[in-house]
Amino acid sequence: AEVRDALAYLKVTMSPDNDLALERIINVPKRGIGNNSVQKIHNLARATGQSLYRAAQDIVTTDELPGKARKSLTDLLASFSRWRSSVQAVAHTEVAEIILDESGYTDMHQQNKDPKAPSRLENLKELVRSMNEFETMEGFLEHIALVMEVEQSGEQEEKTSIMTLHAAKGLEFDMVFLPGWEEGLFPHQRSLDESGKAGLEEERRLAYVGITRARKRSTISFAQNRRVHAMWQTALPSRFVDELPETHVEVDTMSSSYGGYNIGGADQFGGSRFDEMKPFNSGYDTPGWKRAQARHADGDALRSTPRIVEGSLTASDAGPESFETGDRIHHQKFGPGTVTHVDGNKLSISFDTAGDKRVLDSFVTRG
Repeated sequence: AEVRDALAYLKVTMSPDNDLALERIINVPKRGIGNNSVQKIHNLARATGQSLYRAAQDIVTTDELPGKARKSLTDLLASFSRWRSSVQAVAHTEVAEIILDESGYTDMHQQNKDPKAPSRLENLKELVRSMNEFETMEGFLEHIALVMEVEQSGEQEEKTSIMTLHAAKGLEFDMVFLPGWEEGLFPHQRSLDESGKAGLEEERRLAYVGITRARKRSTISFAQNRRVHAMWQTALPSRFVDELPETHVEVDTMSSSYGGYNIGGADQFGGSRFDEMKPFNSGYDTPGWKRAQARHADGDALRSTPRIVEGSLTASDAGPESFETGDRIHHQKFGPGTVTHVDGNKLSISFDTAGDKRVLDSFVTRG
């Protein structure tokens, strides 16, 4: 219970609209916010279509709550705001310790005479220590959510979980799909530019983490071209592909009707980009490329003569709809809302029930 309480504090700090988390710790340790006060917050939240946190912010400005409950709730909301601000300037493990101390949660267990109290305190310390494995509090909470999801669903349920490599630490799946293994993306160019060899080694470690999440099979993929900052860029496979053990790699390629590569046969426009691909080390003779080149050779005769393709192209996409401040919109996940600020293709929206969010204009419709 103490770990779940601590996680609830962290969740509300990072995601104030998490109603379940706030309700769990709103009066833990006891701070004078009783059941009647909590029910009034619930009633206001339902009546106004807000989260409990937003309703709490509103209700403390009224006389609806008893004096002690109103003061305690005001102090708690101020603490959450302060903790949220400190996340940007203080190490996330230190923020977690501050939250547990300033909330009175650690002291509650220190003052408890129960024989189990020392073990509960040790559990809290271990929770904070485990956060060192993650770069941010968001990453840690994402990982915890995935672990709990896997434990609750059991292995009988068939589904796909989407996560970052950092969040995948400690988890295992029968099948793992690892997209985006391209130079500049993985390893990321920023890691190489900012940290040099150390950055490369960290990216390589993440590659290992990703592959070893699979009990049976990992599928690695990369794109021939990728749209980056509204521009199409040619991509090369990650150097990590070249480092895979030969005895455990099998290459499977797909043809593209838009001029993509097609090892083992000619593509639509008479050639494969692999004809011109340069390896990162001499030979680039890993198992994938050995088998690929063997298949690829069968199509050499077809590729030797350029082909002329007759036809026409018509641009029909008028681009995303433009929005202005004050426009009413609808988002599939967050529901209806009002545009409060426009920054290029990014919209700041005040949703009727989900609160303030920043989304891309391509994900909303007018009305």
